[in-house]
Amino acid sequence: MSDITEHPAPEANSGEPTPGIQTTPASVAPGYRGSPSLDALRELVELAEHVPQQVARHAGMSVSELHSLRHLAATPMGPVELAKALGVTSAASSGVVDRLVARGHAERHEHPADKRRTAVVVTESGRREVFALLAPMFTKLAEIDAPLTDEERAVVARYLRGAIAALRSVT
Repeated sequence: MSDITEHPAPEANSGEPTPGIQTTPASVAPGYRGSPSLDALRELVELAEHVPQQVARHAGMSVSELHSLRHLAATPMGPVELAKALGVTSAASSGVVDRLVARGHAERHEHPADKRRTAVVVTESGRREVFALLAPMFTKLAEIDAPLTDEERAVVARYLRGAIAALRSVT
């Protein structure tokens, strides 16, 4: 039975699947056909969910601290901007900044355009910490990219951009 509307909805928060309802990608997206590339992409997405926790644990920091360093390495931000980027409250963001400052990974500076605000700037030790933790991944990615031709890279990029668009379609 491919029409999921034929079946009653499961009871709210029961956690139990409703008998007879197919819950596969193909059951909700008729054009979806499993393939080695889709299997690899699914595995990549699932693994990417776990990498920040593993890297943060290895560094002895929280995932929020790790993500903060990543954001701050790109551009200095105020605590409120950082809170928005992390999806946390400004109080939680301030706590993260306090911990990064205590570790020497970030500094608070007077905002250049608005002296009433604070800009959080990643320090060189913070930058080194992030890149040292991620260096093995960057090295492996460079190794798999190096032998590709420009045409192959274009195909991979097109596929990955399409996958990004698919992920964004649910956010």
